[in-house]
Amino acid sequence: MEKEEHPTAPEHDGTPPTILIVDDEPTNIQALAHLLKDDYRIRVTAAGEKALAIAAADPQPDLILLDVVMPEPDGYEVCRRLKADPRTQGIPVIFVTGRDSAADEERGLELGAVDYIIKPFSPRITRTRVRNHVELKRKTDALERLSQRDGLTDLPNRRVLDQRLGEEWTRSQRGGTPLSVVMMDIDHFKPFNDHYGHGAGDDCLRRVARALAGVPGRTTDLVARYGGEEFIALLPYTDKADAWRMAERFRTAVAALQLTHGHTTTGIVTLSVGVATHNAGDGTASAEQLQQAADRALYAAKQAGRNQTHQAPAP
Repeated sequence: MEKEEHPTAPEHDGTPPTILIVDDEPTNIQALAHLLKDDYRIRVTAAGEKALAIAAADPQPDLILLDVVMPEPDGYEVCRRLKADPRTQGIPVIFVTGRDSAADEERGLELGAVDYIIKPFSPRITRTRVRNHVELKRKTDALERLSQRDGLTDLPNRRVLDQRLGEEWTRSQRGGTPLSVVMMDIDHFKPFNDHYGHGAGDDCLRRVARALAGVPGRTTDLVARYGGEEFIALLPYTDKADAWRMAERFRTAVAALQLTHGHTTTGIVTLSVGVATHNAGDGTASAEQLQQAADRALYAAKQAGRNQTHQAPAP
């Protein structure tokens, strides 16, 4: 059985960290929950399989307090599976158990636990250890988020794009679903920078990024900064017709900003856009080839006069 208790003292950004307590003894759960409930959001379960499901689902716990002696799977097996799953391997695990031999502690730490607390536990020391590991987890998460964002536009960066493109390509191949890529380039950006200055150029990039990020309506879509004045959109489950419509929405969203650009025929900042779509069995051999097709379509749009969308032909 699972129940939740809500703390009264939020931390950091207003969201209290979540602690998952896993123990098949109700009295142990109650003792730990009572100790921590004022500073954390508490979730509890008595079953290892349920703990694994909770850990893998959003929002994930920030820390897991795990007993060793439980019905199958026991705590050691739960920890092993948590650390073997990419979705949960980053969640710190503290064993809280009556098994007090050095061999037991060594085994728990070798499985990937960050700490090992022996029952009966000291309330003050337990609170301190939990606090320290939660703080470390949050700092690690913050650094990870920073490593995934473009520093200027706050869009996902190339690292995220490359990872997601590989994942979505695999999903498209496995499920036979379409996958589209949209490449976008700000027209005549070098003259803009030269005339208005790099500060104005940076502001232009940020405003264009916000406009592009506001176009997709699905969480599965990704808009990232590709580099320089180039942006890219990854559109899973999007066929050729819908990809064209989305590409045009990206283009018109930037034009609607009406950012002055005195070195273009339109007088405003515009985009050239290339789009390519992969469908099951169409002969596209790789995610890289799909992206290259979108890039060629972008080049064709620029060659044709810019401020327009070109679509790659079917392979």
